[in-house]
Amino acid sequence: MREFRIKVMDQIYEVEVEEVGIQSTPFIKNVQPAFTAAPAIKTAPAAAPVPAPAAKPQSAAPGGGDAIISPMPGKIISIAVKEGQAIQPGDLVLVLEAMKMENEIFSHVSGIVKAINVTPGAPVNSGEAMVVIG
Repeated sequence: MREFRIKVMDQIYEVEVEEVGIQSTPFIKNVQPAFTAAPAIKTAPAAAPVPAPAAKPQSAAPGGGDAIISPMPGKIISIAVKEGQAIQPGDLVLVLEAMKMENEIFSHVSGIVKAINVTPGAPVNSGEAMVVIG
């Protein structure tokens, strides 16, 4: 059995940890704070929150139609649609790699794929129109 002192959200707890094997059942002990924290110091009231900037609409495709916008910078891994193809909301459109993760991008509208503005392996920026649906 080993004893540790752990601080969680400015509250300190003393805990005992027992190494258990696969055959053992977990042991849960009612934990009490080691001591109470000092009362918080009053500060000046926080400033009023600043409203977030308005989000860019996803239907801002040049030349009309709805655009599937890149939600983050990354690299196009694969494209699952072709120009002229009919798609429905929820259909897979493309796979975008960002921060070493593959993100599947789905359609938010139904229609016909009017234009594909990206190619596999191409980098994209956040907010860039990748596919236009009409």
